[in-house]
Amino acid sequence: MAEAEFSCGGVVVDRSGSVASCVVIVPTRRAADGTKVVALPKGHPDGDETPEDAALREVREETGLEARVVAPLGDVRYIYQRSGRRIAKVVRFFLMEATGGSFDDHDHEVEVVRWVPLAEAASTLSYPGEREMVQRAMAALGSG
Repeated sequence: MAEAEFSCGGVVVDRSGSVASCVVIVPTRRAADGTKVVALPKGHPDGDETPEDAALREVREETGLEARVVAPLGDVRYIYQRSGRRIAKVVRFFLMEATGGSFDDHDHEVEVVRWVPLAEAASTLSYPGEREMVQRAMAALGSG
């Protein structure tokens, strides 16, 4: 039987330029095979935080940006191994709009924070479930 784990995250968009973009991060923690990961900001809720509040806090911590939730995008589900244990993970994602802040304020768990066009993120993020969340964001925004 797998242990259950729950996280929350965001597809943070900026539509002010000619091409809609979203924030991606390169965490300091590597993939199981040692390669760098390109991911969306996400993490575990603290205490009795709502999923929305947890996602906003994680975005703020990992990217330095303030954001607001626009709409839920759905859940990504997968199973992975940690120290020989099976973990059944659910990550709830929200479409968000950046409202302020600076990449200079991201935390030590993140090596790189950058804007990338939504279409590029939909094909270059490391994990299929996160690529799907960007595709859902594009559909919700009418840009894909």
